[in-house]
Amino acid sequence: MHRPAQRDQRNQRDQHARDEYRPSRRTSRLRRVLVCAAAVPAVLVAAGCSSDSGSPTGSSTTQQSPSARPSQSASASADSIRPAVYTTLPKPCTVLSKKTLGDLVPEAKSGKQGASDDPEARVGCSWDSLKDNGVKGSQFRWLNVSLLRFESDAARGEADKQAQQYYDKQVHEAASVDGAGSTRSEPLTGAGDQATTVRYDLKKKEGTFKQQTVVARVENVVVTLDYNGAGLAGDGAPDADALTKAAEKAVKEVVAAVSAANKGGDAGASTSTSPSAPASKGASPSASKSASESASPSKSSSAESSSSKSADAKN
Repeated sequence: MHRPAQRDQRNQRDQHARDEYRPSRRTSRLRRVLVCAAAVPAVLVAAGCSSDSGSPTGSSTTQQSPSARPSQSASASADSIRPAVYTTLPKPCTVLSKKTLGDLVPEAKSGKQGASDDPEARVGCSWDSLKDNGVKGSQFRWLNVSLLRFESDAARGEADKQAQQYYDKQVHEAASVDGAGSTRSEPLTGAGDQATTVRYDLKKKEGTFKQQTVVARVENVVVTLDYNGAGLAGDGAPDADALTKAAEKAVKEVVAAVSAANKGGDAGASTSTSPSAPASKGASPSASKSASESASPSKSSSAESSSSKSADAKN
């Protein structure tokens, strides 16, 4: 069935997103050279004065001072990094209640968890539902939830700021899908620190899909919820307002699940505050594949065919 356009492209681009925040080692080395070079005149002057006074030890002390300053500055900078508030993610297929899933994807049997090589950093789960109404057609629904957690890092900065940048990128990409029509974006309150709902129509050969993407940020975690629906085999398209309302309610539930997973824990644990911790922990948007394979547009034709066969049998 339908998968939001540009999802695969988004994952490829996000694979390099962290590299944008990594400072250049060459630039850093050049900066240290320039600092040392700037300090040379002062050293020579001090050495000359010490020579006049006959004190060679004073010259040696002056030469060592400039080289010690950069390391002291780097240490102070690392200590000033605010630790990540959330240190864990909930199990993705349990972030929504049975009632909510029954409302959004009534025919779904269970969720399909996406593969991830770093479940502490990124997880996802998807559900799809096809309700066969016989000669009246079918109603299709697809739901996908992905969660990405960031770590504070001396090179990349504070975790919540990294999450803010990723949040902005997700919203922008959701609002600029190729082929989308009647695109609308509006802020959503009550879903973490900030949230935005993007909705649009996407016409496919199987029918018109009503797409809702809700992106929310709660501290250093970004939640992206995709929900779409379509009427197949002659059935009418679902009400977009109803789908949007359901998606917004669901994303608030996911945000609450993130907070609950960290409740009672030590926010900002040592694994999150250490500047030397691997940046890949909670920092790589490419850590997992999207769990949206079941909603691929190539599968919608088979569902429509199945619905048509069912209708013919009943006739």
